[in-house]
Amino acid sequence: MENNFKMIAKTFFGFEEILAKELQQLGAQDVQMGTRMVSFRGDKGFMYKANLSLRTALKILKPIYHFRVFNEDSLYKGIHAIDWSKYMNENQTFVIDSTVHSEKFNHSEFVSQKAKDAIVDQFRTRTGQRPSIDKTHPDLRINVHIDRDQCSVSLDTSGASLHHRGYRTATNIAPINEVLAAGMLLLSGWDGQGDFLDPMCGSGTILTEAAMIACNVPANLNRKEFAFEKWNDWDEELFDTIMDSQLKKVREFHYNIVGYDKAPSAVMKAKDNIKNANLSEYITVEERNFFDTEKETKGPLHMVFNPPYGERLDIHLERFYRELGDTLKQSYPGTNAWFITANLEALKFVGLKPSRKIKLFNGSLEARLVKYEMYEGSKRTKFQNKE
Repeated sequence: MENNFKMIAKTFFGFEEILAKELQQLGAQDVQMGTRMVSFRGDKGFMYKANLSLRTALKILKPIYHFRVFNEDSLYKGIHAIDWSKYMNENQTFVIDSTVHSEKFNHSEFVSQKAKDAIVDQFRTRTGQRPSIDKTHPDLRINVHIDRDQCSVSLDTSGASLHHRGYRTATNIAPINEVLAAGMLLLSGWDGQGDFLDPMCGSGTILTEAAMIACNVPANLNRKEFAFEKWNDWDEELFDTIMDSQLKKVREFHYNIVGYDKAPSAVMKAKDNIKNANLSEYITVEERNFFDTEKETKGPLHMVFNPPYGERLDIHLERFYRELGDTLKQSYPGTNAWFITANLEALKFVGLKPSRKIKLFNGSLEARLVKYEMYEGSKRTKFQNKE
């Protein structure tokens, strides 16, 4: 394969800028933001490093071919024109994921089927045999993306979505996606230089991602495998070298990361997941109701959490959000509190004015990541003291 090539990192809406920053810090070249994606250039070693280290990427794609598409015949011919023997042989398995934004094609399944036919026919003509489809554990995962009359074909370097970090075995009713958790933390400015609290920690995803950021642990260190490990040009020695160099950048953390949850089952799950990530020495999880707590740290406190929305958990929204605002106001001075909610009405009941609101999506739900700054004493005295 060529030395430096183009890649595309897919992400959630609202994370494009922080993903671009992550890529630049890792050493990517020609970083360019799009919608829910960032393109960049790098070599094979960088492809390994991006998969291993990026916190806000869902997938890393490697484009291999681009053509114009007008109908199913041109789609078939375009896919058939690629020399698939470069990437797999007739005894291997593959699967095709398609995304389609086009008036000519309105079914991604149809596009995947047509592309599969073109690949299979090419092998059958050449060798008399054909590779088969394996949807769960293929040797090669192919991505077909049609936008109007433009078709891009890419190899999926990651495999299962990169939010599958490998540490979370236990989840509660409404778990937050690991990439969403990491993105919220980075947007909130969390850098590990202070004390951290998740007051409604559920199965511990935000806590785990917060500790990984604080200690600079590669995001996907605990992951079982990446798609590129099944490629013809897989270089295990190179991957081990990249892994070692990333692990040398891990740093110590000298503050506290604490999680509360009032459900004993959530506390147990959180502790299990944190243990799986080998981060138990950095994180404390306690069975407590946030509304009965007060700030226990002397310096500034950084808080990021995912309160229930009333979507999947049954709560009295107005009372819950009013109590949330009261607890922050009365018991948590000197705190930057960030939380995500898909219930935009509920924010009215908090009784505090957010200093920031960032539009995100939690699954298919449009949400807001909001920031509330709790000053020591009143806001007025804070600014009077400065004069």
